[in-house]
Amino acid sequence: MNKRMVAIWFPHLVTDWMLRRQLELKDIPFALVLKEGNRRIIKATNNIAQQKGVSVGMVVADCKALVPELQIFDYNTEQPLKLLTALAEWCIRYTPFISIDLPDVLILDVSGCTHLWKGEEKYLQDIQQRFENFGYHIQIAMADTVGVAWAIAKYGTNGTIVSSGKEMDAIFLLPSAALRLESVALDCLSKLGLKTIGSFIKMPTTALRRRFGQHLLKRIAQAFGEEMEIMDPVIPVVPYQERLPCLEPIRTVEGIEIAIKTLLEMLCERLQQESKGLRRCELSCYRLDGLIEKIQIGTSKPSRNTLHLFKLFENKIVEIEPDLGIELFVLEASIVEELQSTQDALWTISSAKESAIAELLDRLAGRTGEQAIHRYLPEAHYWPERSFKTAVSLNEKPTTEWRTDLPRPLHILPVPELIQVSVPLPDYPPLLFIYKKKSHAIKKADGPERIEQEWWITDGLYRDYYCVEDEEGARYWLFRSGDYNTDNPQWFIHGFFT
Repeated sequence: MNKRMVAIWFPHLVTDWMLRRQLELKDIPFALVLKEGNRRIIKATNNIAQQKGVSVGMVVADCKALVPELQIFDYNTEQPLKLLTALAEWCIRYTPFISIDLPDVLILDVSGCTHLWKGEEKYLQDIQQRFENFGYHIQIAMADTVGVAWAIAKYGTNGTIVSSGKEMDAIFLLPSAALRLESVALDCLSKLGLKTIGSFIKMPTTALRRRFGQHLLKRIAQAFGEEMEIMDPVIPVVPYQERLPCLEPIRTVEGIEIAIKTLLEMLCERLQQESKGLRRCELSCYRLDGLIEKIQIGTSKPSRNTLHLFKLFENKIVEIEPDLGIELFVLEASIVEELQSTQDALWTISSAKESAIAELLDRLAGRTGEQAIHRYLPEAHYWPERSFKTAVSLNEKPTTEWRTDLPRPLHILPVPELIQVSVPLPDYPPLLFIYKKKSHAIKKADGPERIEQEWWITDGLYRDYYCVEDEEGARYWLFRSGDYNTDNPQWFIHGFFT
């Protein structure tokens, strides 16, 4: 069986990644810059910047003079390798053998894989469609050799599939650079007017070696499969997973507990060697009838304490239905984080409040569900619903301070709800409001407090907030959106005080 190779070229690798991560830049001209000596040079741009006259190689000062609104970002030279490595690991679903060709190409050995997608054409179409859905522009090609696949992907027609034995026809009209030649050889070919592969490919070998060196002959031989091309495959990180097959099917609670303890000891030993702790862990139990029973735990901070982790699993063992028996247990830590040795010792210190809180939260989450426990941190925004965020861990530190100079309700609605009010004009608090078909007569009110959105986020109406108290003593946070003189304002309820 002939080898089949696929080359995937990412012509805008880093800019595509930035647009995917920072969607607000879609309508803004931006460029990536690299410092060369005392000058800052444009390394890459998005389409909007190109349409305004910014191109690769220009000096930043000239570009800013040409396009004052141009956003400038420093180009990280390590970014292409990180991105290609991540993309290569994702592509393992298509083939286990993938290598990186910096700065923007992936090479896939797809021999014996394409039939799983019902043919080579559908195989390439699936890869193309998925990357487009992710926001990446790609050029893709398939051939028997790396050299031809690479040449077609970068200089040929997107999606081309080169049949075995047709390599010469496929690359004959492509430019000389499609052979991945050194710059010295390319300059020499250009000076002699040999601008396409077909213009020199059939020349005598001795003449080519004498004028352009052995490297050109090597690339030609690799393109036609006459010389082996060694590839360095991407090896994905081994998942934090342990497996325990059973000699006899396990049906009892005691047997499941022993399996969990054994797997936790194996997994935590590896975590200890790598100074890591798990944040999320899943146990998969493979039954004799082919069904899989799963239970999952999470921790508020990284942990490799087997006793604590077992207690979290112990609460969920009742959810496992062994039926005829379980023949395989698989324990996998899906989220793993760094854990300092000092943190590990805290589990044995009864006076350590931080660890005690973490253990308590883990037990509560195991009984009531993670969605029942929340920790919030302040955000640097005036708009109330954007002034806080959900913390991702117990150790996450705030980047700003809570605002305490003005009253804020304990419970803020994620989206303000429309209410009906009876209010004296123009700037008085309501005398009465109706919320969820219930009327509330207001006895006390304080305000208004005017809050406006940040101008760089969006334009919109300001809000005038009032703290009000009804005849039953309940206190609410209401606001009017807009002004009676210039707008058609509406009233909303946004929070509840204790």
